Amino acid sequence: MSTDAQEADDDLKERVSNFLRRNFPQIQMHGGSAAIQHLDRETGEVTIMLGGACSGCGISPMTIQAIKSRMVKEIPEIETVHADTGMGGGGHGGGGGMSPSFPGDTTEDSDRDEGPQAPF
Repeated sequence: MSTDAQEADDDLKERVSNFLRRNFPQIQMHGGSAAIQHLDRETGEVTIMLGGACSGCGISPMTIQAIKSRMVKEIPEIETVHADTGMGGGGHGGGGGMSPSFPGDTTEDSDRDEGPQAPF
C-alpha cells in the first residue's frame, strides 16, 4: 500500500472515530466502548464493535441502528456499516427482542408501542 493510500485510510479511520465520539458520547459515559474492527475504504464498509457496558444493554440495538443510519449520511466514503455488541445478533437483526424504532420510521405492525424513543 502506498504512503498516500495509508494516509487516506488513517484519515478515514480518524473521521470514523471522531464521528463515534462526537455523536455517541453516551457510549463511553455509560461504561461502554466502540472500536473499529474493520475498515475498507475501497468498498466503503466499516465494522464497529460495541463492548463494555454495551454488551447486554437493552438500548444498544437502538444505538447500533443510529450509528448505521447516521454514519453513512455524515461520512460520504462509508456506504455500509456493520455493528454488533458481540452478544449474538445484537444489531444484525437476528436477535429475538424488539426492533428499534425511530421517529418517522414506519413498521408493518404500526399498532405496537415500543415505548420512548432514544435521545439521539
